[in-house]
Amino acid sequence: MASNKPQQDSTKEKQIPKPPTETRLEPLPWHQPKPLEEDPNAPQRIKKILSSSSYREADQDTDFLHRDDVRPLRLQLDFMKPELLLEGHGVKHTIVVYGSTRIVEPVVAARRVKAYQEALKASPDNEALKKRLAVAKRIQAKSHYYDVAREFGQIVSKSGKGAQDCCLLVMTGGGPGMMEAANRGAYDVGSKTIGLNITLPHEQYPNPYITPELCFKFHYFACRKMHFLLRARALVVFPGGYGTFDELFETLTLIQTRCMKAVPIVLVGKSYWQKAFDVDFLMDEGVIDSEDKDLFWYAETAEEIWNDIQNWYLAKGESLIPDYPM
Repeated sequence: MASNKPQQDSTKEKQIPKPPTETRLEPLPWHQPKPLEEDPNAPQRIKKILSSSSYREADQDTDFLHRDDVRPLRLQLDFMKPELLLEGHGVKHTIVVYGSTRIVEPVVAARRVKAYQEALKASPDNEALKKRLAVAKRIQAKSHYYDVAREFGQIVSKSGKGAQDCCLLVMTGGGPGMMEAANRGAYDVGSKTIGLNITLPHEQYPNPYITPELCFKFHYFACRKMHFLLRARALVVFPGGYGTFDELFETLTLIQTRCMKAVPIVLVGKSYWQKAFDVDFLMDEGVIDSEDKDLFWYAETAEEIWNDIQNWYLAKGESLIPDYPM
């Protein structure tokens, strides 16, 4: 067995130089710019070179990174940063909640209705105010869904093994309304919760109930959409508009075409969804098949949503949280 002790040279004593210091004793030629006395114009030329965009390191050069031909790299980074951070936090599975940013909590909805009613007293013939009051009342009628989403966020977040368990987390688009409610429910019980925000032409803020280190801002909708679905164990879709429809129909299409493994899709608020999305009409018109109608179902309460999702997995012989026993 070889010895770890240094071997002595029997013929002569070697002079081994000392390891170099971290900083040089003598500077190298390029440690200082060309002296003024050697070329009076040198300092100005050096300044111009150092300020040139070509001299910036690539990852520090935002002008370069925003070139059209560097888009593939930006796409990769847009996807990779959240992926690595989610992995780092041990996030394995999510339940994704979609819904309108405009449906506020009941107390806020009531306050807005009252404000329009007061304004109409001062201007009873104002048609614009009448329309706004009518819309405010419709929002107020749907505001109970805020409480449903909040309660659902609490239920999901209490299903794990404590506040630090990231096996199953609520994920939303990070905005107000229904997304805020679901994140808020998780926040209520001390759980971590995820928000995927997106860069828009106008200023927008994440809701305040997202776990700070799990709130991400995407540049590309495509990368954001991928992260919505990569870890999704279910989609819960509250009443919403274009953005909600976009995410819902894209997921339905992916499952319909078997490009994505099926997950439970729950539409909350049957009366709303049957008017907004007439699936029977589509089936009768022959543009979808009868089996496509069964890719989702309706629910009304938080407890109903949660039980339905679990029963869907039990029917498959699986557990909602694969890491936990059935």
